[in-house]
Amino acid sequence: MAQPVAAYTDAAEEHLATRRACGLFDFSFMGHFEVAGLGARAFLDGLQTRNLSTLAPGRIAYTLLLRPDGTVFIDATVWCLARDRYWLFTGRRSDFAFVAEAAGEAGVALSDLSGANAVLAVQGPESARVLGRQLGAAPGVAYFGFSETRLAGVAVTIGRLGYSGELGYELIVPTGAAGDLWRELATDARECGFDAANSLRIESGYILFTNELARPVNPYELGLERLVSFDGRAFTGSEALRALRWRAHVRLLVGIGAFSRRDGSSRGGIPRVEVTSRVRSPTFGGALALGFAPAEAAAPGMLVSTSDTEVGRICRLPFYDPGRVLPRGPT
Repeated sequence: MAQPVAAYTDAAEEHLATRRACGLFDFSFMGHFEVAGLGARAFLDGLQTRNLSTLAPGRIAYTLLLRPDGTVFIDATVWCLARDRYWLFTGRRSDFAFVAEAAGEAGVALSDLSGANAVLAVQGPESARVLGRQLGAAPGVAYFGFSETRLAGVAVTIGRLGYSGELGYELIVPTGAAGDLWRELATDARECGFDAANSLRIESGYILFTNELARPVNPYELGLERLVSFDGRAFTGSEALRALRWRAHVRLLVGIGAFSRRDGSSRGGIPRVEVTSRVRSPTFGGALALGFAPAEAAAPGMLVSTSDTEVGRICRLPFYDPGRVLPRGPT
């Protein structure tokens, strides 16, 4: 189940099924690494941008892994299983080499669990009910928390987070049992491919490493400065980020919508944006995009050029659920 499927039927229908009820996704292509030992937290504190001193067992932190120049190598989540044992999830299995090189002589046990475990995601307003029918009760997991349980007779770790902008859960399950669990969940949820996951995340304003991180970009340009915690500690890229912290940023990640064709009267004076992701939104019925705009043109409502023949307007992110209420809401 490691290779992502683009769509099982129709990507737009899969997208809308997730928004209206429940979608089932296979994210087993992700990198899943374990860091264990007495120095595990100290190593992770030096590897990524969040201060993990307050991350308690059963909690998850969204974070960034940086290069020494302060640009983002990959975004990731850290799951605290115990004070000396953590899981690190990234978008690529190949990221293990980056983590292993950083580990060096850190004195931690680093394991690649990517092949041993599958990652299934249940997303949408009905996701708690779908899992509840299997568990006998709605999963009692807080937002960005996780717990261990049994689902359809299989030992599963359930984390409450997701890429869709809806209430959602990710299930970490032994690979050998993933097929049976998938088929069981598919009786109540719509099977969805990566195309639907991509359109959902664009509506929700989330970055993708192959798109928004495809060129050197720092956390401030991504609008992710909330993920950077200096707190007197050093981590990979922290020295470079300190120098960038108070500088005026040349470009910023923005949302773009309301596209139209350019005419002869609008050829000059319109700032150009670099589009990184674009989709025809099943929810809104029009084209939406993410991209980088010059900082002076990044205010919502401003007219920008996306090509020699097209203009659009800057939109506030996220397009969908502006307050990000739905993922945090009651189950």
